[in-house]
Amino acid sequence: MRALLAALLVFTASLSLGQTLGSSSAQLLGGDAAPEFLPVEEAYQLEVAVEDTQNVRLYWQIADSYYLYQHAFKFKLEIDGSPASVSADFPPALERNDEYFGDVSVYYNNADVQLLSEQPLEKPAQLAITFQGCADAGLCYPPKTQHFTLTPSGTVTEIAAPTARKKVPAVREQPTDLGSLPYMLLLAFLGGAILNLMPCVFPILSLKVLSFARSTDHDRHLHSWVYTAGVVLSFVAIAAVLISLQQAGKAVGWGFQLQSPGFVIALAYLFLVMGLSLSGLVQLGGNLMNIGSGLAQRNGLPGSFFTGVLAVVVASPCTAPFMGTALGFAITQPAAIGLSVFAALGLGMAAPLLLFSYSGGARGLMPKPGAWMETLKQFLAFPLYGAAIWLLWVAGRQTGVNTMAAVLAGALVLSMAMWLWGLGGWKRGLAVLCALLALSLASWRGLDQNGMAGASLAKGKLTWSEQTLDTLRRDGKPVFVDVTADWCITCLANESAVLLTDTMTAAFEEHGVVYMVADWTNYDEDIARFISGHGRTGIPLYLMYPADPAAKPLLLPQILTNDTVLEALEAVSIKNTLVARNFADDRP
Repeated sequence: MRALLAALLVFTASLSLGQTLGSSSAQLLGGDAAPEFLPVEEAYQLEVAVEDTQNVRLYWQIADSYYLYQHAFKFKLEIDGSPASVSADFPPALERNDEYFGDVSVYYNNADVQLLSEQPLEKPAQLAITFQGCADAGLCYPPKTQHFTLTPSGTVTEIAAPTARKKVPAVREQPTDLGSLPYMLLLAFLGGAILNLMPCVFPILSLKVLSFARSTDHDRHLHSWVYTAGVVLSFVAIAAVLISLQQAGKAVGWGFQLQSPGFVIALAYLFLVMGLSLSGLVQLGGNLMNIGSGLAQRNGLPGSFFTGVLAVVVASPCTAPFMGTALGFAITQPAAIGLSVFAALGLGMAAPLLLFSYSGGARGLMPKPGAWMETLKQFLAFPLYGAAIWLLWVAGRQTGVNTMAAVLAGALVLSMAMWLWGLGGWKRGLAVLCALLALSLASWRGLDQNGMAGASLAKGKLTWSEQTLDTLRRDGKPVFVDVTADWCITCLANESAVLLTDTMTAAFEEHGVVYMVADWTNYDEDIARFISGHGRTGIPLYLMYPADPAAKPLLLPQILTNDTVLEALEAVSIKNTLVARNFADDRP
C-alpha cells in the first residue's frame, strides 16, 4: 500500500500533463466506432470584411451537424495600438438545452455578425475574434481565437497569434520596502494562524492533535517541529515557483495549482485514500499518517513532515484575513523578502500545533486516551470524503461531466485496489493493476475539454471583461466586481452567506449597482493581470466602483459580512448622488 500511495503522490505532479494518455484512453474506450470529427478550421470557416470605417462583417460557414455558441463570442479591437470599444449585432439564434452549458443560444449552418467600432477605422487595426462550438456527435472544441489586421482601405489579412505581449507585466517590481516588512510579516503570521480554522485545513490539524494523546514530551516536541518544517518549506517552495513564474512574465496567483484539473483530481484521490484509511479499510502505517502510537516510532518523522506538506496543499483553496495584503506585498518585493513573507505565513500556520505540543494546559483539556480516539479518527474520515466530493465537482466544472464521471469510476477502482491490497498475497498484483487503471481514468479528458465554469450566471449578473467594465464606468454606472473560482472555499462561503442571498440581491438592485463576476476557476490571463493590478496575488477579490469614472474603487475585505457590503453600497450610493448633483449643477 505504501507503493500505491507513493505512486499517487508522484501522479499529483504529472497528471496535468495527461492529455496524450487521455486521448489513448478515449480510443480504447471508444474503439473503432468512435466518430471522426473535423478540424476546428474546417468545422467553422470564418470570413472577415470591412464594410465601412466603422462596420466589420464576420461570417462563419458552419459544417453540417456542428454549431457555435452565441455566448462564447469575444471581440478585441486595437486601432493604431490603442484599445477600441466594439459592439456586436447578433442574428437570431436557436435556443436549446446543451449538455455542457445548459440553456444556450446556438447557430447552425452559418452565423453572420456585425461589429460596430465606436472609433473610426482610419488607421491600421488588429482584431482578435474568439469563438467556440461543438458537434452534435458529442465533441466540444476549446475556444479558438483568430487574429486579423484591418486597414482603412478595407484590406483584411489573417495573422498568427502574437507570441509576446507588451502589456503591463504581472509583477510590478517596486523599490525594496524594509520599513513595511515587520508589519507584513505580522500580517502573514496572523493569516497563517487563521488558516487552521478553515474547513480545508481543520481535519488535518485534528489528526495531528489526536496523535499527541499517546506520545511522550520528547516525541511530541520533535514531531511538532518536523511538522512545522514541512509547512514552512512547502510555503517557501510554492512561493519560489510562484515568483519564478511571475518573473518569467506568467500571470499567476495564489492557488494557481488548483487551476490544473490534473492536480485537483489527484488531490481528490489522495483525500479518498486518507478517508478510507481512517475508516479502517486499510492501514497505511504510522510513518505515513502518524496516528496514535505510531508517533513514538522513529519512522513517524516522515509522516509528520508529510502532514505539514499536505496541510499546505489543502490550504491553497482558502484565503484568511490579512493574507491578501501580505502576499500582495510579497510578490512586489525582491525574492528574498517575498520568500520571508511566505515563511512567516507558514510559521503562523504551524504555530497553534507548536503551542499545543508545549502547553500542558491545552493538552489537559483533552479527554484521557481511550476508545473515543478510534471513534474520532473514523469520524474525521467524513470531512475528507466531503473534500474529495467537492474537488471532483471542481474538476467537473473545469472540464465537463464526462471527465467527472471517468474520475468517479477511477475512485471506485482505486477503492477496490486498496481492498485487494489489504487481502495480501497474489491479490496485491490485481491491486496494482486497479490503481493503474484508476490513474488512467483520471487522465482521461473524454469528449469535454472546456467545462462549465462561468457558463451561466445568476439573473442580473454580468460576465467580467475589461472592455465591459470600462464601458459601464464611462456610462456613469456603479459596478461591483466579484473575482471568484469554484475551487476557492472562501469565495463560495462569501457567496452563499452574503453575496447571493435574496437580501443582498435586492440591495444591489436598489442602489443600481451592476454585479460583475470574473470566474478564475480555469486560468485566464486577463483576470490574473486584473488581480495583480490591484496589488493582490490571489482571490477572493471584491471591488466596488463608484459611478464617477475618475474615482478609485473600494477594496472590500476577503471575508465578507452583510454589513460590510451594505456599507460599501451606501458609500457608492452617496457618491452617486454627489455625481448626479454635480452633473445637474453643471447643466445650463
